[in-house]
Formats: sequence, structure tokens, C-alpha cells
Amino acid sequence: MIDNMPAKTGKSLPEWKSLLKTKSFAKHSEAVNFLKKEHNVTHGFANTIVSLSKEENNTDTDLIENQYQGKEDLRPIYESLVAMVTAFGEDVRVTPKKTEVSIDRKRKFAVIKPATKTRIDLGLKLKGEPTTARLENSGPFGTMCTHRVRITDISQLDDELKAWLKDAYHKAE
Repeated sequence: MIDNMPAKTGKSLPEWKSLLKTKSFAKHSEAVNFLKKEHNVTHGFANTIVSLSKEENNTDTDLIENQYQGKEDLRPIYESLVAMVTAFGEDVRVTPKKTEVSIDRKRKFAVIKPATKTRIDLGLKLKGEPTTARLENSGPFGTMCTHRVRITDISQLDDELKAWLKDAYHKAE
């Protein structure tokens, strides 16, 4: 099917994958329908193209790109948070997932999530730490995190935030 794709659809699989990377679809079926309606690709080829394109979007880089698509102004905050936390030690693992990035040592101690177009939520596991106006209840993070910090500007990555992150890191031994 892949070998016949250029003759049957007018483009090779890499060309179709390249085209799909320029678009953003919430569902598999939306991408399939786009190929069928806009490019007259049959259902079988459209489904195959979309399925094979998704396989490549699971690298750490792709997962981060997808999280910050349309939220590019938050990317420097994310990069700075990762730099801050990885400086704590070589045992820090940064694991991108579909909607968030887990930070762990022996156990998960933080989660970075672009919550809106203007805010990153940093979830922290700080058992026993009281909440404050800035160090809130975990909110949408549920039981994994005990606290949440809402970050809207890179200037909020200050010594207080670094101390909370470092405390969570040490508790994850």
C-alpha cells in the first residue's frame, strides 16, 4: 500500500506526513476526513497515512511541540523550569507525555502542564507543606501532586519557587 501510495494518491508517505504536520487535528477522524475531502484520498489510504503519521509524533520533542502549539509564549517558561530542575542532579528524569511533563527521581515529584494559552501549572509533591496564596492546593493534578503553582511569567521562576522544587526533589529520594 505504501509503495502504491504515490501512484494512487499523488504523494509519497513522507510528503503526506509533512503536509499533516502543518495542520492540527484533535481527532484521528478529522485528519482522515481532511485528506478525503481536501485531497480526494480514499478512506483506506487516508487512514493509513494518519495512523503512520501519529507513530512519529510520540518522540519527546514531538510531544513538547504539540503541548505548546498555540502556546508558544509559554515555551521559555517551560525550558527554564526544566533547566532549573535538571540542575538539581543527574538523577532527574524529564518525561514528556501527551498533555504534561513528569519530573521524577526515584518517584515523581513535579509535573509541568501548559494549562491555558497564558499559564503553566506546576504541580508539586510537597506532603505536609501548608498552602499559601501562591502555593495552592493541587487542584486539577489530583492525588499525584499536593500543591500547584500557577506561572504566567518567567519572572515567577524565583528563589521561592526553586526552593519548593528542590524540597520536592529531596523528598523524592
